[in-house]
Amino acid sequence: MTKVLMVAPEARPFAMTGGLADVAGSLPAALQALGNEVNVLLPAYRSVPLAQARRIYDDLPIWLAGTLYETSIYQIGAYYFLDCPELYDREGLYGNARGDYPDNHIRFAVFCRAALEVARRIFRPQVIHCHDWHGALVPTFLRTIFAGDPTFAGIKTLLTIHNLGYQGLFPREALTEIGLDDSLFHPGALEFFGHVNLLKGGLLYSDALNTVSKRYAQEIQTPEYGFGLDGILRERSSVLAGILNGADYTTWNPETDPYIPAHFSREDLSGKRICKETLADEFGLSRIRPLIGVISRLVDQKGTDLITKIGESLAKKDLSFVLLGSGERKYEQAFLNLAVAHPTKVAVRIGYDDRLSHQIEAAADMFLMPSRYEPCGLNQIYSLRYGTIPIVRATGGLDDTIDEDTGFKFEDYGGEALLSAIQAALAEYRKPEQWTVRMLRAMSRDFSWNASAQEYSKLYCGIL
Repeated sequence: MTKVLMVAPEARPFAMTGGLADVAGSLPAALQALGNEVNVLLPAYRSVPLAQARRIYDDLPIWLAGTLYETSIYQIGAYYFLDCPELYDREGLYGNARGDYPDNHIRFAVFCRAALEVARRIFRPQVIHCHDWHGALVPTFLRTIFAGDPTFAGIKTLLTIHNLGYQGLFPREALTEIGLDDSLFHPGALEFFGHVNLLKGGLLYSDALNTVSKRYAQEIQTPEYGFGLDGILRERSSVLAGILNGADYTTWNPETDPYIPAHFSREDLSGKRICKETLADEFGLSRIRPLIGVISRLVDQKGTDLITKIGESLAKKDLSFVLLGSGERKYEQAFLNLAVAHPTKVAVRIGYDDRLSHQIEAAADMFLMPSRYEPCGLNQIYSLRYGTIPIVRATGGLDDTIDEDTGFKFEDYGGEALLSAIQAALAEYRKPEQWTVRMLRAMSRDFSWNASAQEYSKLYCGIL
Protein backbone atom coordinates (compact mmCIF):
# COMPACT_ATOMS: atom_id res chain seq x y z
CA MET A 1 0.00 0.00 0.00
CA THR A 2 1.28 3.46 -0.93
CA LYS A 3 0.11 6.76 0.52
CA VAL A 4 -0.37 9.20 -2.35
CA LEU A 5 -1.28 12.88 -2.49
CA MET A 6 -2.42 13.89 -5.97
CA VAL A 7 -2.07 17.53 -6.95
CA ALA A 8 -4.42 18.18 -9.86
CA PRO A 9 -5.90 21.38 -11.31
CA GLU A 10 -9.22 19.70 -12.15
CA ALA A 11 -11.22 16.54 -11.47
CA ARG A 12 -14.64 15.32 -12.50
CA PRO A 13 -17.27 16.15 -11.27
CA PHE A 14 -15.96 19.22 -9.42
CA ALA A 15 -14.11 21.10 -12.15
CA MET A 16 -13.37 19.98 -15.68
CA THR A 17 -12.17 21.17 -19.04
CA GLY A 18 -10.66 18.00 -20.54
CA GLY A 19 -9.32 14.50 -20.11
CA LEU A 20 -7.21 15.39 -17.08
CA ALA A 21 -10.44 15.84 -15.11
CA ASP A 22 -11.53 12.31 -16.03
CA VAL A 23 -8.21 10.91 -14.82
CA ALA A 24 -8.20 12.76 -11.51
CA GLY A 25 -11.86 11.89 -11.05
CA SER A 26 -11.49 8.13 -11.68
CA LEU A 27 -7.92 6.98 -10.99
CA PRO A 28 -7.96 7.65 -7.21
CA ALA A 29 -10.86 5.25 -6.60
CA ALA A 30 -9.20 2.58 -8.75
CA LEU A 31 -5.96 3.01 -6.77
CA GLN A 32 -7.84 2.79 -3.47
CA ALA A 33 -9.49 -0.43 -4.63
CA LEU A 34 -5.98 -1.89 -4.90
CA GLY A 35 -5.21 -0.95 -1.29
CA ASN A 36 -3.48 2.42 -1.80
CA GLU A 37 -4.40 5.41 0.35
CA VAL A 38 -5.05 8.34 -1.98
CA ASN A 39 -6.17 11.92 -1.46
CA VAL A 40 -6.43 14.62 -4.11
CA LEU A 41 -5.88 18.37 -3.73
CA LEU A 42 -7.84 20.73 -6.01
CA PRO A 43 -8.35 24.50 -6.04
CA ALA A 44 -11.77 25.49 -4.70
CA TYR A 45 -13.05 26.99 -7.95
CA ARG A 46 -16.45 28.63 -8.15
CA SER A 47 -17.88 25.34 -9.46
CA VAL A 48 -16.86 23.39 -6.33
CA PRO A 49 -19.84 22.84 -3.96
CA LEU A 50 -18.16 23.93 -0.73
CA ALA A 51 -21.56 24.02 1.00
CA GLN A 52 -21.50 20.21 0.76
CA ALA A 53 -17.90 19.97 2.00
CA ARG A 54 -16.42 19.70 5.48
CA ARG A 55 -13.96 22.39 6.54
CA ILE A 56 -11.01 20.50 8.00
CA TYR A 57 -8.31 23.17 8.36
CA ASP A 58 -8.87 26.85 9.15
CA ASP A 59 -6.46 29.66 8.39
CA LEU A 60 -3.74 27.83 6.51
CA PRO A 61 -1.18 30.59 5.81
CA ILE A 62 0.65 30.40 2.47
CA TRP A 63 3.57 32.77 1.98
CA LEU A 64 4.68 33.46 -1.56
CA ALA A 65 7.40 36.00 -2.38
CA GLY A 66 6.64 37.98 0.75
CA THR A 67 2.86 37.99 0.27
CA LEU A 68 0.55 36.16 2.67
CA TYR A 69 -2.42 34.27 1.22
CA GLU A 70 -5.08 33.28 3.74
CA THR A 71 -6.43 29.87 2.80
CA SER A 72 -8.35 26.99 4.31
CA ILE A 73 -8.93 23.35 3.39
CA TYR A 74 -12.27 21.65 2.76
CA GLN A 75 -12.91 17.96 2.13
CA ILE A 76 -15.41 15.82 0.23
CA GLY A 77 -14.44 12.14 0.42
CA ALA A 78 -10.90 11.71 -0.91
CA TYR A 79 -10.80 15.26 -2.30
CA TYR A 80 -9.28 18.25 -0.52
CA PHE A 81 -10.10 21.75 -1.76
CA LEU A 82 -7.88 24.79 -1.29
CA ASP A 83 -10.16 27.72 -0.56
CA CYS A 84 -8.70 31.10 -1.47
CA PRO A 85 -11.47 33.19 -3.09
CA GLU A 86 -9.19 35.95 -4.39
CA LEU A 87 -7.37 33.37 -6.53
CA TYR A 88 -9.94 30.70 -7.42
CA ASP A 89 -13.45 32.14 -7.10
CA ARG A 90 -13.52 33.28 -10.72
CA GLU A 91 -15.48 32.81 -13.92
CA GLY A 92 -13.31 30.03 -15.36
CA LEU A 93 -10.65 27.62 -14.19
CA TYR A 94 -7.72 29.11 -16.08
CA GLY A 95 -9.17 32.17 -17.78
CA ASN A 96 -12.27 33.82 -19.20
CA ALA A 97 -13.47 35.10 -22.58
CA ARG A 98 -10.57 37.57 -22.66
CA GLY A 99 -7.95 34.83 -22.31
CA ASP A 100 -5.81 33.18 -19.62
CA TYR A 101 -5.59 34.93 -16.26
CA PRO A 102 -2.29 36.86 -16.17
CA ASP A 103 -1.65 35.76 -12.56
CA ASN A 104 -1.95 32.03 -13.27
CA HIS A 105 1.66 31.56 -12.19
CA ILE A 106 0.76 32.94 -8.77
CA ARG A 107 -2.52 31.02 -8.57
CA PHE A 108 -0.82 27.68 -9.13
CA ALA A 109 2.33 28.50 -7.18
CA VAL A 110 0.09 29.10 -4.14
CA PHE A 111 -1.67 25.84 -4.99
CA CYS A 112 1.63 23.91 -5.05
CA ARG A 113 2.88 25.53 -1.82
CA ALA A 114 -0.45 24.57 -0.23
CA ALA A 115 0.08 20.97 -1.37
CA LEU A 116 3.29 20.89 0.65
CA GLU A 117 1.48 22.32 3.67
CA VAL A 118 -1.17 19.61 3.32
CA ALA A 119 1.65 17.05 3.31
CA ARG A 120 3.13 18.71 6.40
CA ARG A 121 -0.03 19.19 8.47
CA ILE A 122 -2.91 17.01 7.23
CA PHE A 123 -1.89 13.95 5.20
CA ARG A 124 1.70 12.82 4.93
CA PRO A 125 2.16 10.92 1.65
CA GLN A 126 4.97 8.72 0.45
CA VAL A 127 4.45 9.98 -3.11
CA ILE A 128 3.17 13.35 -4.32
CA HIS A 129 1.64 12.72 -7.74
CA CYS A 130 1.50 15.99 -9.70
CA HIS A 131 -0.43 16.62 -12.89
CA ASP A 132 0.66 18.92 -15.74
CA TRP A 133 2.35 22.31 -15.36
CA HIS A 134 -0.17 23.37 -12.72
CA GLY A 135 1.33 20.88 -10.26
CA ALA A 136 4.91 20.93 -11.57
CA LEU A 137 6.09 23.50 -9.03
CA VAL A 138 5.78 20.91 -6.24
CA PRO A 139 9.00 19.06 -7.21
CA THR A 140 10.66 22.38 -8.04
CA PHE A 141 9.88 23.78 -4.59
CA LEU A 142 11.02 20.54 -2.93
CA ARG A 143 14.38 20.60 -4.74
CA THR A 144 15.00 24.31 -4.10
CA ILE A 145 13.25 26.19 -1.28
CA PHE A 146 12.54 23.09 0.83
CA ALA A 147 15.62 21.07 -0.08
CA GLY A 148 16.82 21.00 3.54
CA ASP A 149 13.45 20.65 5.25
CA PRO A 150 13.36 17.32 7.14
CA THR A 151 9.54 17.35 6.99
CA PHE A 152 9.70 16.18 3.40
CA ALA A 153 12.57 13.72 3.72
CA GLY A 154 11.80 10.55 1.81
CA ILE A 155 8.76 11.91 -0.05
CA LYS A 156 9.03 11.13 -3.76
CA THR A 157 7.43 12.95 -6.68
CA LEU A 158 5.78 11.76 -9.89
CA LEU A 159 4.76 14.17 -12.64
CA THR A 160 2.14 13.08 -15.17
CA ILE A 161 2.21 14.89 -18.51
CA HIS A 162 -1.29 14.98 -19.97
CA ASN A 163 -0.44 17.29 -22.86
CA LEU A 164 3.07 18.58 -23.51
CA GLY A 165 1.66 21.40 -25.60
CA TYR A 166 0.65 23.25 -22.41
CA GLN A 167 3.75 24.15 -20.42
CA GLY A 168 2.98 27.12 -18.16
CA LEU A 169 5.05 29.82 -19.91
CA PHE A 170 5.42 33.19 -18.18
CA PRO A 171 7.67 36.28 -18.39
CA ARG A 172 11.02 36.26 -16.60
CA GLU A 173 9.73 38.35 -13.68
CA ALA A 174 7.31 35.52 -12.82
CA LEU A 175 10.21 33.59 -11.30
CA THR A 176 10.68 35.96 -8.37
CA GLU A 177 6.92 36.57 -8.13
CA ILE A 178 6.47 32.91 -7.19
CA GLY A 179 9.30 33.01 -4.67
CA LEU A 180 12.06 31.33 -6.66
CA ASP A 181 15.57 32.71 -6.96
CA ASP A 182 16.49 34.45 -10.20
CA SER A 183 19.53 32.16 -10.41
CA LEU A 184 17.12 29.48 -11.75
CA PHE A 185 16.66 31.53 -14.91
CA HIS A 186 19.09 29.66 -17.14
CA PRO A 187 18.74 26.86 -19.75
CA GLY A 188 19.68 24.18 -17.23
CA ALA A 189 16.74 25.13 -15.00
CA LEU A 190 13.48 27.00 -15.70
CA GLU A 191 14.52 29.35 -18.52
CA PHE A 192 12.97 28.48 -21.88
CA PHE A 193 13.68 30.74 -24.85
CA GLY A 194 13.43 33.87 -22.72
CA HIS A 195 10.44 32.70 -20.67
CA VAL A 196 9.92 30.87 -17.40
CA ASN A 197 8.66 27.34 -18.09
CA LEU A 198 6.96 25.77 -15.06
CA LEU A 199 6.53 22.35 -16.67
CA LYS A 200 10.23 22.23 -17.48
CA GLY A 201 11.02 22.52 -13.77
CA GLY A 202 8.80 19.54 -13.07
CA LEU A 203 10.51 17.50 -15.80
CA LEU A 204 13.93 18.28 -14.31
CA TYR A 205 13.18 17.85 -10.62
CA SER A 206 10.58 15.05 -10.36
CA ASP A 207 11.76 11.62 -9.28
CA ALA A 208 9.72 10.01 -12.06
CA LEU A 209 7.73 11.08 -15.09
CA ASN A 210 4.92 9.50 -17.03
CA THR A 211 2.49 10.32 -19.74
CA VAL A 212 -0.86 8.88 -20.65
CA SER A 213 -0.02 6.35 -23.37
CA LYS A 214 3.01 4.35 -24.33
CA ARG A 215 3.29 5.76 -27.84
CA TYR A 216 2.99 9.34 -26.61
CA ALA A 217 5.86 8.70 -24.18
CA GLN A 218 7.97 7.84 -27.22
CA GLU A 219 6.64 10.66 -29.40
CA ILE A 220 7.43 13.46 -26.95
CA GLN A 221 11.10 12.52 -27.12
CA THR A 222 11.15 13.66 -30.77
CA PRO A 223 11.40 17.22 -32.14
CA GLU A 224 8.03 16.81 -33.91
CA TYR A 225 6.07 16.26 -30.69
CA GLY A 226 8.47 17.51 -28.01
CA PHE A 227 7.54 21.23 -28.13
CA GLY A 228 11.13 22.16 -27.42
CA LEU A 229 11.45 19.84 -24.42
CA ASP A 230 12.36 16.65 -26.28
CA GLY A 231 16.03 16.95 -25.29
CA ILE A 232 15.21 16.94 -21.58
CA LEU A 233 12.80 14.06 -22.05
CA ARG A 234 15.43 12.03 -23.87
CA GLU A 235 17.89 12.72 -21.04
CA ARG A 236 15.30 11.53 -18.51
CA SER A 237 13.97 8.64 -20.59
CA SER A 238 15.08 6.12 -17.95
CA VAL A 239 12.45 7.52 -15.54
CA LEU A 240 9.76 8.20 -18.18
CA ALA A 241 6.87 5.73 -18.50
CA GLY A 242 3.71 5.54 -20.56
CA ILE A 243 0.53 4.44 -18.77
CA LEU A 244 -2.66 4.43 -20.78
CA ASN A 245 -5.64 6.25 -19.31
CA GLY A 246 -8.63 4.15 -18.37
CA ALA A 247 -12.33 4.58 -19.06
CA ASP A 248 -15.01 5.02 -16.43
CA TYR A 249 -17.49 2.36 -17.46
CA THR A 250 -19.86 3.30 -14.66
CA THR A 251 -20.48 6.48 -16.65
CA TRP A 252 -19.84 5.30 -20.22
CA ASN A 253 -21.82 2.09 -20.61
CA PRO A 254 -24.62 1.58 -23.16
CA GLU A 255 -26.25 -0.99 -20.90
CA THR A 256 -26.88 1.54 -18.10
CA ASP A 257 -26.34 5.03 -19.59
CA PRO A 258 -29.14 7.30 -18.26
CA TYR A 259 -28.67 9.83 -21.07
CA ILE A 260 -29.56 7.61 -24.04
CA PRO A 261 -33.09 6.74 -25.22
CA ALA A 262 -32.52 2.96 -25.31
CA HIS A 263 -29.96 0.65 -23.76
CA PHE A 264 -28.09 -2.02 -25.70
CA SER A 265 -25.34 -4.60 -25.34
CA ARG A 266 -23.28 -7.11 -27.31
CA GLU A 267 -26.11 -9.60 -26.82
CA ASP A 268 -28.82 -7.20 -28.02
CA LEU A 269 -27.89 -4.35 -30.37
CA SER A 270 -31.45 -3.26 -31.14
CA GLY A 271 -31.25 -0.29 -28.77
CA LYS A 272 -28.46 1.27 -30.84
CA ARG A 273 -30.82 1.58 -33.81
CA ILE A 274 -33.30 3.42 -31.56
CA CYS A 275 -30.54 5.76 -30.36
CA LYS A 276 -29.58 6.53 -33.97
CA GLU A 277 -33.15 7.14 -35.09
CA THR A 278 -33.84 9.42 -32.10
CA LEU A 279 -30.77 11.56 -32.72
CA ALA A 280 -31.41 11.69 -36.47
CA ASP A 281 -34.96 12.87 -35.88
CA GLU A 282 -33.80 15.53 -33.42
CA PHE A 283 -31.43 17.07 -35.96
CA GLY A 284 -33.46 16.42 -39.10
CA LEU A 285 -31.04 13.87 -40.50
CA SER A 286 -31.68 10.63 -42.36
CA ARG A 287 -32.35 7.55 -40.24
CA ILE A 288 -30.80 5.17 -42.76
CA ARG A 289 -27.57 6.84 -43.86
CA PRO A 290 -24.37 5.95 -42.00
CA LEU A 291 -23.87 8.49 -39.21
CA ILE A 292 -20.43 9.92 -38.36
CA GLY A 293 -20.03 11.62 -34.97
CA VAL A 294 -17.49 14.13 -33.68
CA ILE A 295 -17.13 15.43 -30.11
CA SER A 296 -14.10 17.65 -29.87
CA ARG A 297 -12.37 20.86 -29.04
CA LEU A 298 -12.22 22.70 -32.35
CA VAL A 299 -8.49 23.35 -32.47
CA ASP A 300 -5.62 22.29 -34.72
CA GLN A 301 -4.38 19.62 -32.30
CA LYS A 302 -7.62 17.68 -32.75
CA GLY A 303 -7.33 17.60 -36.53
CA THR A 304 -10.14 20.11 -36.96
CA ASP A 305 -8.37 21.63 -39.95
CA LEU A 306 -8.50 18.25 -41.71
CA ILE A 307 -12.22 17.84 -41.12
CA THR A 308 -13.01 21.33 -42.40
CA LYS A 309 -10.78 20.69 -45.41
CA ILE A 310 -12.85 17.66 -46.47
CA GLY A 311 -16.20 18.99 -45.18
CA GLU A 312 -17.73 19.58 -48.61
CA SER A 313 -16.52 16.20 -49.85
CA LEU A 314 -18.16 14.50 -46.85
CA ALA A 315 -21.40 16.38 -47.42
CA LYS A 316 -21.57 15.02 -50.97
CA LYS A 317 -21.34 11.42 -49.81
CA ASP A 318 -24.21 9.20 -48.75
CA LEU A 319 -23.76 9.83 -45.02
CA SER A 320 -24.83 12.08 -42.17
CA PHE A 321 -22.49 14.02 -39.91
CA VAL A 322 -23.10 15.39 -36.40
CA LEU A 323 -20.61 17.50 -34.45
CA LEU A 324 -20.55 18.76 -30.88
CA GLY A 325 -17.73 21.06 -29.83
CA SER A 326 -16.30 24.51 -29.39
CA GLY A 327 -12.96 26.19 -29.90
CA GLU A 328 -11.44 28.55 -32.42
CA ARG A 329 -14.01 30.86 -33.92
CA LYS A 330 -12.89 30.16 -37.51
CA TYR A 331 -13.63 26.47 -37.06
CA GLU A 332 -16.94 27.03 -35.30
CA GLN A 333 -18.08 29.24 -38.16
CA ALA A 334 -16.84 26.82 -40.83
CA PHE A 335 -18.94 23.99 -39.39
CA LEU A 336 -21.98 26.22 -38.89
CA ASN A 337 -21.71 27.28 -42.53
CA LEU A 338 -21.46 23.63 -43.60
CA ALA A 339 -24.62 22.81 -41.64
CA VAL A 340 -26.50 25.72 -43.25
CA ALA A 341 -25.42 24.58 -46.72
CA HIS A 342 -26.38 20.92 -46.06
CA PRO A 343 -29.14 20.96 -43.41
CA THR A 344 -30.32 17.39 -44.07
CA LYS A 345 -26.83 15.88 -43.88
CA VAL A 346 -24.81 17.97 -41.41
CA ALA A 347 -25.78 18.92 -37.84
CA VAL A 348 -23.62 21.11 -35.60
CA ARG A 349 -23.99 22.08 -31.95
CA ILE A 350 -21.46 24.61 -30.66
CA GLY A 351 -20.66 24.27 -26.95
CA TYR A 352 -20.49 21.34 -24.56
CA ASP A 353 -23.47 19.22 -23.56
CA ASP A 354 -22.78 16.10 -21.49
CA ARG A 355 -26.11 14.50 -22.33
CA LEU A 356 -25.68 15.09 -26.07
CA SER A 357 -22.14 13.70 -25.98
CA HIS A 358 -23.49 10.40 -24.64
CA GLN A 359 -26.26 10.40 -27.22
CA ILE A 360 -23.81 10.94 -30.08
CA GLU A 361 -21.57 8.12 -28.84
CA ALA A 362 -24.58 5.79 -28.69
CA ALA A 363 -26.16 6.86 -31.99
CA ALA A 364 -23.22 7.21 -34.36
CA ASP A 365 -22.01 4.40 -36.56
CA MET A 366 -18.49 5.86 -36.73
CA PHE A 367 -16.54 8.32 -34.61
CA LEU A 368 -13.93 10.67 -36.07
CA MET A 369 -10.68 11.57 -34.22
CA PRO A 370 -8.06 12.70 -36.79
CA SER A 371 -5.75 14.32 -34.22
CA ARG A 372 -2.45 15.90 -35.14
CA TYR A 373 -1.26 14.45 -31.83
CA GLU A 374 -3.21 12.80 -29.02
CA PRO A 375 -1.58 11.98 -25.65
CA CYS A 376 -4.29 9.43 -24.91
CA GLY A 377 -7.80 10.35 -25.95
CA LEU A 378 -10.90 8.99 -24.26
CA ASN A 379 -13.70 9.36 -26.78
CA GLN A 380 -12.28 6.63 -29.01
CA ILE A 381 -12.32 4.31 -25.96
CA TYR A 382 -15.92 5.27 -25.15
CA SER A 383 -16.83 4.72 -28.81
CA LEU A 384 -15.57 1.14 -28.69
CA ARG A 385 -17.88 0.29 -25.79
CA TYR A 386 -20.87 1.79 -27.68
CA GLY A 387 -20.11 -0.14 -30.87
CA THR A 388 -19.28 3.11 -32.63
CA ILE A 389 -16.31 2.41 -34.88
CA PRO A 390 -13.43 4.88 -34.46
CA ILE A 391 -11.67 6.44 -37.45
CA VAL A 392 -8.42 7.84 -36.05
CA ARG A 393 -4.98 9.04 -36.95
CA ALA A 394 -2.29 6.59 -35.78
CA THR A 395 -0.73 8.78 -33.11
CA GLY A 396 -0.32 8.62 -29.32
CA GLY A 397 -3.09 6.91 -27.41
CA LEU A 398 -5.21 6.59 -30.55
CA ASP A 399 -2.64 4.20 -31.98
CA ASP A 400 -2.37 2.32 -28.68
CA THR A 401 -6.12 1.73 -28.29
CA ILE A 402 -7.39 1.19 -31.85
CA ASP A 403 -6.30 -1.76 -33.99
CA GLU A 404 -7.27 -3.10 -37.40
CA ASP A 405 -9.91 -5.34 -35.81
CA THR A 406 -11.80 -2.53 -34.09
CA GLY A 407 -11.33 0.64 -36.15
CA PHE A 408 -9.74 2.42 -39.09
CA LYS A 409 -6.42 4.28 -38.88
CA PHE A 410 -4.40 6.51 -41.18
CA GLU A 411 -0.78 7.68 -40.83
CA ASP A 412 -0.19 10.79 -42.97
CA TYR A 413 -1.60 14.01 -41.56
CA GLY A 414 -3.65 15.18 -44.53
CA GLY A 415 -7.18 15.52 -45.80
CA GLU A 416 -6.77 12.85 -48.48
CA ALA A 417 -5.52 10.28 -45.96
CA LEU A 418 -8.47 11.03 -43.68
CA LEU A 419 -10.94 10.80 -46.54
CA SER A 420 -9.44 7.47 -47.61
CA ALA A 421 -9.92 6.04 -44.09
CA ILE A 422 -13.54 7.22 -44.05
CA GLN A 423 -14.15 5.64 -47.45
CA ALA A 424 -12.71 2.34 -46.18
CA ALA A 425 -15.07 2.44 -43.21
CA LEU A 426 -18.06 3.26 -45.43
CA ALA A 427 -17.19 0.35 -47.73
CA GLU A 428 -17.29 -2.10 -44.83
CA TYR A 429 -20.45 -0.49 -43.41
CA ARG A 430 -22.19 -1.59 -46.61
CA LYS A 431 -21.41 -5.21 -45.62
CA PRO A 432 -23.70 -5.59 -42.58
CA GLU A 433 -22.37 -8.93 -41.37
CA GLN A 434 -18.74 -7.78 -41.39
CA TRP A 435 -19.72 -4.51 -39.73
CA THR A 436 -21.59 -6.28 -36.95
CA VAL A 437 -18.57 -8.51 -36.25
CA ARG A 438 -16.39 -5.39 -35.98
CA MET A 439 -18.88 -3.74 -33.63
CA LEU A 440 -18.92 -6.79 -31.35
CA ARG A 441 -15.12 -6.94 -31.25
CA ALA A 442 -15.01 -3.24 -30.38
CA MET A 443 -17.55 -3.61 -27.59
CA SER A 444 -15.56 -6.46 -26.04
CA ARG A 445 -12.40 -4.35 -25.56
CA ASP A 446 -11.73 -3.52 -21.90
CA PHE A 447 -9.93 -0.30 -21.00
CA SER A 448 -11.18 -0.05 -17.42
CA TRP A 449 -9.15 1.85 -14.83
CA ASN A 450 -8.11 -1.31 -12.98
CA ALA A 451 -5.26 -2.13 -15.39
CA SER A 452 -4.00 1.45 -15.37
CA ALA A 453 -4.21 1.65 -11.58
CA GLN A 454 -2.09 -1.49 -11.28
CA GLU A 455 0.60 0.12 -13.45
CA TYR A 456 0.54 3.29 -11.36
CA SER A 457 0.81 1.20 -8.19
CA LYS A 458 3.89 -0.52 -9.58
CA LEU A 459 5.36 2.86 -10.58
CA TYR A 460 4.86 4.24 -7.05
CA CYS A 461 6.61 1.19 -5.59
CA GLY A 462 9.45 1.58 -8.08
CA ILE A 463 9.98 5.22 -7.06
CA LEU A 464 10.05 4.28 -3.38
